[in-house]
Amino acid sequence: MPKKKRPSATRSRLTAATADKYVLYEKSVQDPDFEIELFDKVYRRNGRKPLNLREDFCGAALLCKRWVQSHAERIATGVDLDPEVLAWGRENHIEPLGADATRVKLLQKDVLEPTSGKHDVIAALNFSYWVFKTRDLLRDYFRGARKRLAKDGIFIIDAYGGWEAQEPMLEPRRIPGGFTYVWDQDGFDPISHDILNHIHFEFPDKTKLERAFTYDWRFWTMPELQEVMREAGFADVEVWWDDTDNDDDPVYQPHRHVTNQPGWVSYVVGRVEPSKLRDRAARARLHKPPTQGKKR
Repeated sequence: MPKKKRPSATRSRLTAATADKYVLYEKSVQDPDFEIELFDKVYRRNGRKPLNLREDFCGAALLCKRWVQSHAERIATGVDLDPEVLAWGRENHIEPLGADATRVKLLQKDVLEPTSGKHDVIAALNFSYWVFKTRDLLRDYFRGARKRLAKDGIFIIDAYGGWEAQEPMLEPRRIPGGFTYVWDQDGFDPISHDILNHIHFEFPDKTKLERAFTYDWRFWTMPELQEVMREAGFADVEVWWDDTDNDDDPVYQPHRHVTNQPGWVSYVVGRVEPSKLRDRAARARLHKPPTQGKKR
């Protein structure tokens, strides 16, 4: 997946026969501590710390786990359709929390179905919402998320792009821990924007996990995502773009215009209420000249 990760330096001997694909995925792709810091930063202008998270397409719920570990008052709801990955997450992430496990609720359901309660943050990360291939379905999902947010809540999604993002290619990346992660852009249809991607894992003994994960998505563009969020009723929509050229230490800020790059990852934030920029520096950042994008 075209998202950089700062993985652990722990090393182990892995083979295709002994490796757990969910562990490999988390080491290669996810960085929940960074994402929680970003949620806090984006939400900060509300004058308080967000406490209630809903993670859509949560998978094994690593983000939910780290969310409740980050603050004693935080609660999390994870939503996913896949019973296998939810069961794995309960066993490996939630149950080991002990008493704190009561602050995490995992729901096996379609994210288009309503949930109870109101949330400070609803997140759909790792481009998972790209599973919705029509504008109507995407708008329905965004509108449902909007209804389940508190009045000062935020909805945050990530997106990727750049001129290399639509090219068939294999992108290997060595992961500390004894394996290689391979992002496989298998095909792209310029008429429908259907895109087919896979994740493979390779090991030092030459064994491989081919197509450990497959993604049959629509490639959504930044203008489309912002337009559909507004159509879904969000009062304010922002694009948060990495201001650095350093994948290991990205710094995201809101921007209106940037310079394209071969590959980038950014975030789109929908707010229930209009954004109030509380300082001149933040206001100035929205009007600064185009910057370089985040490289994959």
